[in-house]
Amino acid sequence: MSDIPTRPEESRSPVVAALETIGTGTIEQGRRALGLFEFFGGMVYLMTDTVRWVYRALILRQVKFGMDHLLYQMVRVGIQSIPIIALVQVFIGIILSLQMAPTMQKYGQIEQIATIVAIAMTRELAPLLSGIVLSGFAGAAIAAELGTMVEGEEIKALRASALDPVRFLVVPRFLATVFMLAVLTIIADVVGVFGGYLTGTLILDIGSDTYINTTRMAITHKDLLSGVAKAPLFGMLIALIACYEGLNVTGGAAGVGRATTNTVVKCIVALISADVIATSLLYAFEL
Repeated sequence: MSDIPTRPEESRSPVVAALETIGTGTIEQGRRALGLFEFFGGMVYLMTDTVRWVYRALILRQVKFGMDHLLYQMVRVGIQSIPIIALVQVFIGIILSLQMAPTMQKYGQIEQIATIVAIAMTRELAPLLSGIVLSGFAGAAIAAELGTMVEGEEIKALRASALDPVRFLVVPRFLATVFMLAVLTIIADVVGVFGGYLTGTLILDIGSDTYINTTRMAITHKDLLSGVAKAPLFGMLIALIACYEGLNVTGGAAGVGRATTNTVVKCIVALISADVIATSLLYAFEL
């Protein structure tokens, strides 16, 4: 038998193809919007539950969440982060001094580099950069740890034993991150100013006494408090995002990897967004 010739498939109309593309894009954007709303809703729910347990444990003294576990998380989140944060802040102080030196020399105000470094570190760079470093150092680790527990069904075992995972897993990490980021910010202030001091005295020929006195005159209690006040907010965001991503892991080992990546990305975006809002409020109230 001879082959029956087939009719070539008619090509789609350009209008139909355009409508399909628009429809597919609209559906995809709708899914992303729903995912965003789901994320915000889950974060609010987790924050509410965490604050409730913190209130019951620290204020009402009705429950215990394990002081040993809290101390362990403080060491893991805070103490182990000191070397990397100190190294980053020293380099930032050095870079800031060298970048500002040509302009300051042009106007004969080279000693004012101490003022710029001190104010920039205490008000902005110390809390923000410490939070970003901590989100990659500790936030990703928290998400990976909780995600591994989810995949190992340890979370289910806790719930089957009538134990709330938020109380025993989230609260210690939340408190440790909030408190230790404030401590790390203070350390970052000192180390960053010290980096500027090294550059100013050893490279830019600023007298040691001149640099120290200029720094003392530049920094006020308002500068120190405005930077340190941001740290608990940043720590809260890091802890909540990391715990949320870890507790909602699906898909095995690949899901754990996605959770760690999402944690770092979302933490950085959240920290910068929160910093913009906090800085705007401080500026509006002249703080």
